[in-house]
Amino acid sequence: MIYEKAVELGRQIGQSDDYKAVKKARELMEQASELSALLQRMERLAEELEEQVRLGKEPPKDRAAEYEELLSKIQTDSRYQQMISAQANFEKLMVRVNERIMDGMKKGSESPIITLG
Repeated sequence: MIYEKAVELGRQIGQSDDYKAVKKARELMEQASELSALLQRMERLAEELEEQVRLGKEPPKDRAAEYEELLSKIQTDSRYQQMISAQANFEKLMVRVNERIMDGMKKGSESPIITLG
């Protein structure tokens, strides 16, 4: 019974406007090859800079400047902004869902009636 209810909850979440917005924003970002290339380059640079810091070295200034420039370009892209906004809204939905699940668990654990199927 628990698994069936979990599947139903997942189905309803998948039909929510918040999930649909994330899915659409993700598709738009995947179609934007130039944005994807910028994101990949920024991720590689971030890993490189983190490695330098881990090794106790000062990251090269040109690499840090390139990272900042990429970050600025990416953050001003409307598709990226749409994705960030959609993700934030979906995360809020999931927090509310998890809170309701926890409320239900608390009530269920306090109930003297056993309702397992």
